[in-house]
Amino acid sequence: MAGFLANSKMQRLAGWAVLAVLLLGFSGCRHRHVTPLPAPEATPPPQAQAYPAPRQAPARIAPTPAPPGGVSDEDLDYISTHRPILTEEGMASWYTAPYKGRKAANGQVFSDYSLTAAHRTLPMGSLITVTNLKTGQSSAMRITDRGPFVEDRSLDLTIASAKATGVYWPGSARVRIDVYRTPKPIDRGGRWCVQIGAFTSESKAKKLKAQLLDKYPDANVIEFPGEKSYWVRIRPQGDNRAQAVSIARKLRPAEGEAYLTRLD
Repeated sequence: MAGFLANSKMQRLAGWAVLAVLLLGFSGCRHRHVTPLPAPEATPPPQAQAYPAPRQAPARIAPTPAPPGGVSDEDLDYISTHRPILTEEGMASWYTAPYKGRKAANGQVFSDYSLTAAHRTLPMGSLITVTNLKTGQSSAMRITDRGPFVEDRSLDLTIASAKATGVYWPGSARVRIDVYRTPKPIDRGGRWCVQIGAFTSESKAKKLKAQLLDKYPDANVIEFPGEKSYWVRIRPQGDNRAQAVSIARKLRPAEGEAYLTRLD
């Protein structure tokens, strides 16, 4: 009986020892310092590859049609009841199309029989009267074309306009140009370019084109044939007027002249 009690006591002591070991193990696990894993490095976003901006083609100029014959009865009524908004004097000559079906700068087919004219800077579609200062002959007409690209000339008339103002037979005359109405403002805005020529040699025109492309990389430069001649045209970015004026003033072409020209 004493042996049994001693054995039972030994078993209880062994149990308490196991329990103590287990508690110490729990305590150690609970207070163990765990070192956090380092956060993964953020992958930098891929850099966008830079490409040069595409060169934009110059904006197309919307056509500005004129009434049949150049002027309408409404135009004549307007002139009779209004004062001119601008007056200038200069030399006028007349011209005709080098081939049938040639389009004027306003987008319509050129006609010798319409009361129209060409001017370098008045807005396309402007309503004007032209008066021969020598004979007093006068006629209303519209600007539908660009030119004349001849030094000391202000206006080119169709055959009909030249006959109506007494310019046809002498070939040229000094005139007064009275501007009555313009579809767009004269003194601001507009789309502008510089036209250079005429060149007698295509190679000289192409040489100037290459020089202009090198000097004005953002501009649009073209060379094109005229009637027995060649021309170069430079359109600054955005057809900007101030830049076109600056280019025209600086250019000293080997042949011909640099003409500031409005496109719209």
